[in-house]
Formats: sequence, structure tokens, C-alpha cells
Amino acid sequence: MQVFTSPTEFSSTALAHAGQWFLHSGIQAESGGVARYYLSDSRRNAPVSTEITGYAVSTFVYLHQRTGENRAMDAARRAAHYLVLTAWDERSATFPFEPIRGGAPAYAYFFDCGIIARGLLSLWRATREAEWLESAKRCALSMAFDFMADEAMHPVLSLPDKQPLAYEPRWSRQPGCYQLKSALAWLDLSCETGERELAAPFHRMLDYSLATHSAFLPGDADHEKVMDRLHAYCYFLEALLSVAGEHRCRAALSDGIERVAAYLRDIDPLFARADVYAQLLRIRLFADRLKVAPLDLSAASEEAGRLETFQATSGLDSATAGGFWFGRKQGRMMPFVNPVSTAFGLQALAMWQEYRDGGLQTPLIALV
Repeated sequence: MQVFTSPTEFSSTALAHAGQWFLHSGIQAESGGVARYYLSDSRRNAPVSTEITGYAVSTFVYLHQRTGENRAMDAARRAAHYLVLTAWDERSATFPFEPIRGGAPAYAYFFDCGIIARGLLSLWRATREAEWLESAKRCALSMAFDFMADEAMHPVLSLPDKQPLAYEPRWSRQPGCYQLKSALAWLDLSCETGERELAAPFHRMLDYSLATHSAFLPGDADHEKVMDRLHAYCYFLEALLSVAGEHRCRAALSDGIERVAAYLRDIDPLFARADVYAQLLRIRLFADRLKVAPLDLSAASEEAGRLETFQATSGLDSATAGGFWFGRKQGRMMPFVNPVSTAFGLQALAMWQEYRDGGLQTPLIALV
């Protein structure tokens, strides 16, 4: 196990508060599942989400790597057990969007399944416990079998019949370059197992994404919806980091960083999402280390400063303190604390601190 910094160093920063929020806020239920977000105005958690639980597994593993904190690894295992033993639907052989209850309509998202597979794979890397690798592989194989469309991947299937839902204008309800981040599950598994055939669907998705990504932004006349699409487009850029040795990927990365930064600066006074700031900062730092795009130090510093403003202060109640607010509209913070925003935010700021302390240490494979 690689430990990126000492517990003492970590505890002396605001990042410690984000870790404490994940471990003690109640965002992780007794079942091990993690809620989609915490609503501060009504003081309650949203329902548990399989996708968010997948992100949480990766985040808990990352926190353990940074701190050596055993509670983080315990939390990662509880979340993974929830996914494998409770959330996985044997009848459909997939991970539903939320656990199936009675006769209620049920759905599975390609994107969610990829995030879950990558979370389980991160836990396997940290523990070498075979059940997590086998579960990740089972999920990845079902993704390739169930979601394959003519060029890309169907975004949503109904369950248990596994029929694709009709595409809708929303980015999450139609195929797109953002799906490449979840497709990384295939590439990661191929690298870990040596089974080269597992990488084939990733490279198919890569070709589709590179051919279509330029039309993804702005994608809408509504600036708030463009901000949401920036979040999705950053998923595409994050995935490209893993194939940055290819010239066409390097070009798309370099251009994409500038496009996202320009839209983000323009729309920020109206609506800003914490996760977009965190994603862009992480992409900048990795792209610099990979010698894809030299770090714009001024822009990165400004983005890190903006990102810090989304972290809830330690003086608030334990359900919010240390977490990151989802977003801000016209200068006012929106009333929910988001696990994904917190995961991306704590990692981005940790990476930024590493860079300023002498060099980025976080490996690309640890990207949440």
C-alpha cells in the first residue's frame, strides 16, 4: 500500500475535515450504502445510491492511503459489501440505480455500473481480496453484454427485461463522451488481469467519444444546463488521461481543458458546481505531469481557491461540517452537501497541496 502523506500532515489541513465528514456525518448508512446527498434545509439524507456508494468505496480507499486510518478501510469494505451482497440484483445480473423494491420500476445506468466496478477494483488493489476483483469483473462483463449499442452504449436500461430506454435531451439519458470514464473499468481490468480482450469495448468507446466530443459543449442555450454538461465533459477528459500517450487524446485533452475553463469562468456568477472546479483542477495537475499541457499556475491557483469556498466550515453540525456543498447559484449556496463533490474536492485539494509542496504524488490510478 502506498501512503501519500503522513497522518499528522493530513490532520493539519482542511482536508481532514472532509475525511471526517465521510466517516462520521451519517452519509454512510448502517447498511454500508451511501446516500446521494444530505439536505441541510430538511436535515435528512436522500436515499442510498449504488453509484454514490461506488464512488465512496474509491474515496474511502484513497483516504486510507493518505492517512493510514483503519476506519476508512472499514468503511470501504462496508460499502463494498453493501454493493455486492445487497445492491447487486441476481435476477438481472446488474447493479440497479437504487435497490429494487417490490413492483416499483427499476433501472440500470451504464455510467453507474462503471463507477461501481472501478470502486470495487480500487478496493481489490488495496487489499488483494479476490471477491472485489471478481465482483468488478462480473459487473464489467455485464456492462459489455447489456448496454452495447450500434456505436456507443445505451445509457439506461429498464429492469428486469434490460431494454434500453428511449433517449431524452438530458445528457445523462443519451449516449455521449462522458461515458468514457465508466468505460475505464474495462481498460483497468484488462491491465490488472492481463486479459487483453477486456480492453476492446473501451477502445470502441474511445473512438466514439473522440469523434463526437466537440459537439457536447455547450450543448444547450441554458447556462445552468451548460454547467451541468461541464461536469459530464470533465468525465471524458479524466478518462483521456489514461490514454494520454495517443496524439489524438493529447490534443483533445489540451483543448478540452481550455474549453471547460472558459465556460466555467463565464457561467460562475450565475451558477457554479464544486465538482467542476475539482475535476478541472485534477485534470490540470495530471495533464501537467503527463506533459500533455503545462500547468497554468494562475488559473489553477484561482480554481483551487474557488473550490475551497464550497467546503462547509467546521463550526456547523456534524452532518455538514467538512463536506462540500454541491453548488452555488447567484452567490447563494445550494442546501445540500454532496458525497461526490466532497470526494472530488478533497482529492483535488490534496493534489494541489502535493504540487505546491514539491510535486504531485497521487497516482493516476487513484483518481476517484
